[in-house]
Amino acid sequence: MSEIDLETARKVAHLARIAVPQENLPALAQELSQILTFMEELNEVDVEGVEPMTSVTPMRLKRRKDGVTDGDIQARILSNAPDAREGFFAVPKVVE
Repeated sequence: MSEIDLETARKVAHLARIAVPQENLPALAQELSQILTFMEELNEVDVEGVEPMTSVTPMRLKRRKDGVTDGDIQARILSNAPDAREGFFAVPKVVE
């Protein structure tokens, strides 16, 4: 892979909406080049027959009881609404 030039680094920073000062562009270009080189190395690895995994160690996700913990506060919630009627938020009609 060819080296990332300063103009390409500037374009990448712009697309990522990152403000990079002119004096930091050479370092960014070098870092982007290193990332692309590493990705090329990864593409050379033979992964035929390797099952996808989510973690390098087998572990079970922690579980918690799925229960309502903050119920029965309808009046408090609706007190924040600019307009509430019959226990619901009232909003202007937008479709005829």
